Amino acid sequence: MSYSIRNLFSVVMLSALVLGCQSKSEQDVVKEKGPLPEMSIYHLPSTWTTHRGDSIELGDLRGDVLVLVMIYTQCQAACPRLVADMRNIESKVSPIAKGNVKYVLVSIDPEQDTPERMAAFALENKMTEDHWLFLRGTPGTVRDFANVLAVKYKQISPVDFSHSNIISVFDQNGVLVHQMEGLNVNNEKTVNAITELVGQ
Repeated sequence: MSYSIRNLFSVVMLSALVLGCQSKSEQDVVKEKGPLPEMSIYHLPSTWTTHRGDSIELGDLRGDVLVLVMIYTQCQAACPRLVADMRNIESKVSPIAKGNVKYVLVSIDPEQDTPERMAAFALENKMTEDHWLFLRGTPGTVRDFANVLAVKYKQISPVDFSHSNIISVFDQNGVLVHQMEGLNVNNEKTVNAITELVGQ
């Protein structure tokens, strides 16, 4: 993991402590599952809306392995390939592990990607099972999250973005353990990383 990402995590964690941002639910999670590792994404104080219309915090995902990518639903270039890569990875992971892995797609275009639009996208792409999760944040929380993942994106027209093509794997405590960059690349290492984490 790069030095810059470590620095960003440290800044986020310090800010959360100084401003008293830890919510009751985060405290409950710590009580139940122990302290979070220093590099956990669950230190990020942010709230997200799912494609099912639920409001969640990142810490609500603790306990599952996360396979995560940042896309936007109107994308006609790289995103369809990234979605296909996510589905291909999911198909190679043991069915026994499905209850312990979440496949998360975070929108970089929260203005357009409403829960209704994300739900329609999930249906179009046959990603309606419980282990598929689409998240919509605010422009600020999305930008902060992208920075942590070293994902770069930029709006280049009213409906188009240029963006990095990175799929990330997080362990059960939200620590980044693996990244796969590119489109239609060999995903054997990614599948192996998930399999090792879930023990299946």
